[in-house]
Amino acid sequence: MNLVIIPTYNEKENIENIIRKVLSYPEGFHILIVDDGSPDGTGEIVKTLQTEFQERLFLIERSGKLGLGTAYITGFKWAIEKKYDYIFEMDADFSHNPDDLSRLLSACQNGADVAIGSRYVNNVVNVVNWPMGRVLMSYFASKYVQIVLGINIADTTAGFKCYKREVLETIDLDNIKFKGYAFQIEMKFKAYKSGFKVVEVPIVFVNRQYGTSKMNSSIFGEALFGVIRLRIDSWHKKYPQKSNK
Repeated sequence: MNLVIIPTYNEKENIENIIRKVLSYPEGFHILIVDDGSPDGTGEIVKTLQTEFQERLFLIERSGKLGLGTAYITGFKWAIEKKYDYIFEMDADFSHNPDDLSRLLSACQNGADVAIGSRYVNNVVNVVNWPMGRVLMSYFASKYVQIVLGINIADTTAGFKCYKREVLETIDLDNIKFKGYAFQIEMKFKAYKSGFKVVEVPIVFVNRQYGTSKMNSSIFGEALFGVIRLRIDSWHKKYPQKSNK
């Protein structure tokens, strides 16, 4: 079974369309929405759609903005409990093209443990409708992370991913330190250090048309200093390893 986890906060303009699109594919994806108490009624829209998509659309409502990382950790634990085989991270705003879900799934079905929807693989920048300053900041942030952590991943900050369940069962989810932008880096780094095969699948990232971005400068600050902390911690830390079964 395949589960797409979509964290939301004030996504009423996008949520119904993204749900209908993901659930239209023949792979039979399920969706878990983790909503952080959206005051715009995002959660209520999901509840209405649940009557149409019973047993395929699920909702966890939280009391407020608790951070992207904790939303995904909540979703990961739910997915492990329900025994989903492949678990996806995806944004609600169509910046991640739902058509690429099948490509990420195929990568994990054919040898990858983690498949990343990569904007920067092969030194090509596949970003549409971002200001040039933001493109450059994101690209060089990924390069910085790649160098500091010593990992061969071009898009280290990507948030469009597919995991085999074993990866999430192996990583100590209760010990994930970061809640914001750096969460994406930490998850990739720990998967890599645990011996899992990480593969990048080229995608085109398109800036949202509706709603408001949740990015801010403090998120980049967490990533900048969090990477150094991750590297220092790795010098004296043992990581649980992928089983050889």
